[in-house]
Amino acid sequence: MNRVRIDRRWLPLNGLRAFEAVARHGSFTGAAQALVISQSALSRHVISIEKLIGTQLFERRPHSLVLTQAGQHLLPAVTKSFDRLEYSLDEIRNGGTPTLRTLRVQMPPTFAVHVAVPILREFRRANAEVEIDLVSPYGVGPPPADVDVAVVYSKPSVTEYVSDLLWPVRLGILCHPDLARRHAGKDLATFVRDNELLHVRIADLPRHHMWSLLAKQAGLAQFNYERGLVFDTALLAVQYALSGEGVALVDVNLFAQDLRAGRLVRPFDVVLDDGYGYYLLTHPEALSDTAVALFRSWLIEAFGPKKAAEDSHVRIAVSND
Repeated sequence: MNRVRIDRRWLPLNGLRAFEAVARHGSFTGAAQALVISQSALSRHVISIEKLIGTQLFERRPHSLVLTQAGQHLLPAVTKSFDRLEYSLDEIRNGGTPTLRTLRVQMPPTFAVHVAVPILREFRRANAEVEIDLVSPYGVGPPPADVDVAVVYSKPSVTEYVSDLLWPVRLGILCHPDLARRHAGKDLATFVRDNELLHVRIADLPRHHMWSLLAKQAGLAQFNYERGLVFDTALLAVQYALSGEGVALVDVNLFAQDLRAGRLVRPFDVVLDDGYGYYLLTHPEALSDTAVALFRSWLIEAFGPKKAAEDSHVRIAVSND
């Protein structure tokens, strides 16, 4: 079937600007006021796009507007295109003087709080013209369309994004050093039986999923892995362990600093590969964006395979695995 492509000469720029404003304000009234045009003119601009593509962009309800699937698909492309145009025009107008560019970044909460945010100042020092708008939603899977760069906790998958593996997750048993001393000499089965289990919630999986995998791998018979506390993030589980009670099954790379400092210990060498990893996702179209390219390179340099290799001696020294 022959598909008709939209020639750039047909691009309804006023209509696209009107569509983006309506989606941002959630109403024709608010968008018309923001663009300083009449509501009827704004409505005609949006309708012109809908006629061009042959489908509605908004579901018009009595007291609200909701983006249709087509609208959800179009909005991030329009928003990013206008952002890049503004950025380029500002650069030219200011004679090459660096202008601020806001980069919307997504990271999992524990990754953000425990490893990325503490060194984010290094990126800002080197790239003062790039501001960061950081969001940290709970869950797994691909990022929403409105972020420029995303770090996700996920299993390997084929998506529309360029994917860089920062590191594969390696789960180990971590606890407070005082707790390890109190239970010194016990084998693994007795140790986990005599301590409170700390679970990290993962969307769409049973709360005790990771401990059940460890039980199977280690051959722990008669092991009640459903007991214990459940936390939304690994950071919360480890914070509880730092109080002196409970054993957490978490990624050792995330908490390498705590292991180095002796705030946490690994009483056993057991390692569980759960198939997950921390991936850096970038939309192919965004790779030409200077700010995106700078941030992507910084993340890979800070957390990618080279860094993991440099840190491997820390894990060996701690776990001897």
